[in-house]
Parts: sequence; structure tokens; C-alpha cells
Amino acid sequence: METIRIEDAPHFVGEKVRLGAWLRNKRGSNKMQFLQLRDGTAFFQGVASKEEVGEETFAKIKALTQETSMYLVGTIRQDDRSPFGYEMDVEDVTVVGESEGYPITPKEHGTDFLMDHRHLYLRHIQPFAVLRIRNTLIAATYEFFNKEGFIKIDSPLLTSSAPEGTTELFHTEYFDTDAYLSQTGQLYAEAGAMAFGKVFTFGPTFRAEKSKTRRHLTEFWMIEPEMAWMHQDESLEVQERYIAYLIQAVLDRNDYELGLLGRDKELLKSYTQLPYPRMSYDDAIKLLQDNDFDVEWGVDFGSPEETFLANHFNKPVFITNFPKAIKAFYMKRDDERDDIVISADLLAPEGYGEIIGGSERDTDYDYLESRIKEMGLNVDDYQWYLDLRKYGSVPHSGFGLGLERMVTWVTGEEHIREAIPFPRTMNRLKP
Repeated sequence: METIRIEDAPHFVGEKVRLGAWLRNKRGSNKMQFLQLRDGTAFFQGVASKEEVGEETFAKIKALTQETSMYLVGTIRQDDRSPFGYEMDVEDVTVVGESEGYPITPKEHGTDFLMDHRHLYLRHIQPFAVLRIRNTLIAATYEFFNKEGFIKIDSPLLTSSAPEGTTELFHTEYFDTDAYLSQTGQLYAEAGAMAFGKVFTFGPTFRAEKSKTRRHLTEFWMIEPEMAWMHQDESLEVQERYIAYLIQAVLDRNDYELGLLGRDKELLKSYTQLPYPRMSYDDAIKLLQDNDFDVEWGVDFGSPEETFLANHFNKPVFITNFPKAIKAFYMKRDDERDDIVISADLLAPEGYGEIIGGSERDTDYDYLESRIKEMGLNVDDYQWYLDLRKYGSVPHSGFGLGLERMVTWVTGEEHIREAIPFPRTMNRLKP
């Protein structure tokens, strides 16, 4: 007898199989029991009839408790009334691991309770669907960049410098010197681009932001491509193709999970239509002011402004050429205006805000050195980075996508903590 997974059930209709699963819940009577099962691939119902299985087996089934693990033997049949479309007529059950007093019951639980029990809550429908979509986004990222001729390089997590400034760093001691958990792999990716042409990094990053918004984590994963011989306009084309590729991958591979979440698939499909609109920061400020936002030129956008701008277009939109004063030191100055840099943020609609930040990188050694000093950073810590401008520098551009923000947007979740298996926020360091 073949042991199958739930996702394989459609291939075994009418056949007797064995299935390893956990019990989510059950309901029934003294004659029938309906078992809600899961095995990590899907959710599924087993139906046990006292008349068919016998009194002894039926009593064992009726005594099963939530999250007990078991082998079930039975015949697969199609049932269009079932959300999965298939069910099992159970003939026998063998308990593998008993479960007593499972804390996450079918009743309503608060967010803190579910986060305290995140190690168990991963078994439930919402995190199951969200994290399987996250897995698709990860796999599709590698596919996209491999097809586009990039290679992956790995940047260090311990650094002596702060690419995005010194105010949001996690400090640690590194033997007899100071070190920081990395905010970004970008500077190292630039070194990689000068060696390999097109590279991307993909790893955890850390920001000591004292923020409790629904968009912020202290530990999150970033995808950061860097491209030699590429100006900003070409980079924007890569970015929008990448986003469209990711969304299409989820639509193609996660129809079941999107259905579990109630996500509007047609709306997601509309986000694959390219190109995305582009609006300058100057024009964005004017549009906001014309719609009664109290903003002045030179400020960075907050959540209300980003939400309005993206919803104005009903699709992702690039806001380009931000003020130099609010952006990182490495961004290239505009050729005609010294007060702006050649940069872009990609804003997602539906209130999800910035999911990509990018720019063309400045190649002028003296200018970059002066910007490092202006920001109060130690030039010695960045000497290796400045070397990239001394030995055959070329125009190059790059961007960073926050994986968890992308997951949150695609899945339609309200809070970014749902987009990572074990979230780290200001007040959460366990489990």
C-alpha cells in the first residue's frame, strides 16, 4: 500500500492508500466522525463510519484529540463540496504521537497569545498559506535572477560600518573591536558587480528601529541586486519585471493557498501588467498637496502618503528622484540638480507602501568621501568601498526588496509579522 501526501490525493481517486497526518479538529455523532486533517501540504477531511470501521476502531477515532499524529488507511474519493475537492473514507487509524491539552483551540485567540505560541501556530491555516507563498517567492527569486544572468554572492552579517547611517544598528563586540549586525548587503554587492557584472545578495538584515508599525521588523530578509554598466532607467525595467515574475509565480503555484486566504487573484493578476507608472518626487509632492496633505518638499513619505500615491494609480508606482538630504550617501546626484539623487521607491497599492528602494550609485571618489564625512561616518571603515571608485569604476545601479513586505502585500495580510516564521520586533525575541 502506498503512503501518500494530501497534495497527491487527486492522483489516487478510488485507491486505498496510507496517509500520515495530524488532527486539526473533528466533529460528528455516534455513527459518523469527520476528521479535519493536515500534513503540511494541504488540509483535508477523513470520514469514518461506525458501520464500516467497526465499533473498536470507531471508538479509537472518536477519542482522538487535537494535533494527535497518526497514520490513516482509506480510499480517496472526489468530493466537490470539500474545499480541497477530495476526501478519504477512513478504514483504520494508527496513533503515532498523542497530543493532550493543545493550547490553540478552535476558539478565538489574541495576537500576543498566537505569537507566544508561534512554534505551534505555524500548523494553522493562515500561517500555512502565507509561508508557503513566501517559499514560492523565494524560489521564484532565484529563478528570475538566474534567467537574467545574475549570480548570487553572500555578504557578511557582521560589519564594521553602517551603509544606511548609525542610528539603527545592533551593536556587538567582535573580539577587541566594535561590530554591527548588517543593515544591508548592498555595498558588498557593489564589489561583486565590479567582479561579475550582475549579482544579487539574499539574506537576513537587521534594523534597530524603535517602531511598532505594521510594516516593520527588526530582523528581515532582503534581496539586493547590483548591476554594472546599468543606469537607473534600465534598473527600473529589471525591477518591474522581477515583481511581475514573482506575482505570476504565486498565481501559477499557489492557487490553493490564495483561496485559503481569500486573496483577490484577479487583482493580483492586474499587477503583472507592465510597465508600472513613474512619477517624480516633485510631482508626487504637488499631487499630495493638491489633495490636502500637509507635506513640504524635502520630507520623506510616511504610510498615509505612500498609500495615497499607490492607490491613485491602483497598481505599483515608481516615485523617482528623491531629495539628496533624505537618502543614503552612495546615491548618484542628478546631472542638473544637486539637491536630488537618481533614485526610486516602488510603492505597492492597497496600503502596503514601499517594497523596493533603489538608485544609481555615484562613482565620484571625492564626492562619496565628502558624503561619508558629512554623515559623521568614519572614512577608514569605508576605504574598501571607495577603492571600487579608484580601479575601473563604471555606471552601476541596484535596488533592495524586503521579502516580508512583498509577502505581506501578495498575501493581503495586515501585519508584516505574519510574513516570517518567527518574527522579531521591538518587544519580541522568542520563541
